[in-house]
Amino acid sequence: MAKVLITGGAGFIGSHLAEALLEDGNSVEIFDNLSTGHLSNLEAFRDRITFTEADLRDASAVSASVAGKDYVFHEAALASVPRSVKDPLASNDVNVNGTLNLLIAARDAGVRRVIYAASSSAYGNTEVSPKHEALPSNPLSPYAVTKLVGEQYCRAFYEVYGLETLSIRYFNVFGPRQDPDSPYSAVIPIFASHVLDGKSPTIHGDGEQTRDFTYVKNVVAGNMRAMAAENVRGETVNVACGGSYSVNYLFRSICDYYGSSMKAKYSDSRPGDVRDSCADISKARELLSYEPVASFEEGLKATLDWYRSLGS
Repeated sequence: MAKVLITGGAGFIGSHLAEALLEDGNSVEIFDNLSTGHLSNLEAFRDRITFTEADLRDASAVSASVAGKDYVFHEAALASVPRSVKDPLASNDVNVNGTLNLLIAARDAGVRRVIYAASSSAYGNTEVSPKHEALPSNPLSPYAVTKLVGEQYCRAFYEVYGLETLSIRYFNVFGPRQDPDSPYSAVIPIFASHVLDGKSPTIHGDGEQTRDFTYVKNVVAGNMRAMAAENVRGETVNVACGGSYSVNYLFRSICDYYGSSMKAKYSDSRPGDVRDSCADISKARELLSYEPVASFEEGLKATLDWYRSLGS
C-alpha cells in the first residue's frame, strides 16, 4: 500500500483518480481549496480518504500534506484558456508558484515520484499531426505557458535534485463529474447541459477545429501506470486516444444521442485557442505500457447518460 497525495483531488479528474487509487489499496489524501472542485465528487468514498482544504500557494500547508507520502499526483491548477487570457496573473500564481511550492515540498520530504498533470496546450498550433513529444513547444495562451513552465520545473527538479517526476500531457479530458455550470466549463459539459435545457450553445470559430477527446478513465489508467513505470524520470508523455473529432461532429453526436434537432450559434474564434489537436501515444505505449481502456464513443455515451441523470 502506497501513501498518496492528490492535489486538486476534489475536482473532476482528481476525484476519478482518487477512486481508482483507493480501489487499488492505496492510502489517499486529497488537497484542494475547493475553488473549482466539489466535495460532492468525493461522496462515494469520503470516509476512506483524508481531506485537507488548503491552497497550493500556502507553502506550509503544502509541506504538511506532502510529508510522509510516497507519490504525489499534481492535478490542481487554475484551468481554462479564456480564464488565463482574462487574468494571467492568477493563472501564473497558482499554476507556476503553486507547482514550485509542491516540488520543493516533495524534494524535502523524499517523495518517490511526482506525477504532474501537464497539458497538450503546450504544443500550440503545429503542422505536424498527430502531436508527439519531440515537437517544439509553442504555447498560445497564458494558461499554456503556465502548464509548460510547470512541466519544465518538473524536469529541472529531476535533473538538479534527483526528484523523480513524470509529466503527463492531457488532451481534452471529459467524463462524469465535469462541471457544466462554470463560465469556464469545457465544451462537452456545455453542449450536454445546453441541449438538455433546450438552449442553443455557442461554438467559437467555424466548428471544424478538431480535438483528441479523451475519456477520463483513459487518463486515470495512464496515471496508474505511471506509478510503477521504469525509465520515465523527468520525462513528458502524451496520454490520450489518438483520435480526432471536430467540434461540429461532437455537437451533432450529442444532439443525436439526446434526440434533439437543435442548431448551434457561431461566434469568432477565441484568443489562445488551438486549431487542431491529436495525440501520438506511441511513447506512452512504450514507457507506460499504456493503452486506452475506453473509446471516444463509449466514453461519450457514459458521460451523456450521467448528465441526463442529473435532471432525473
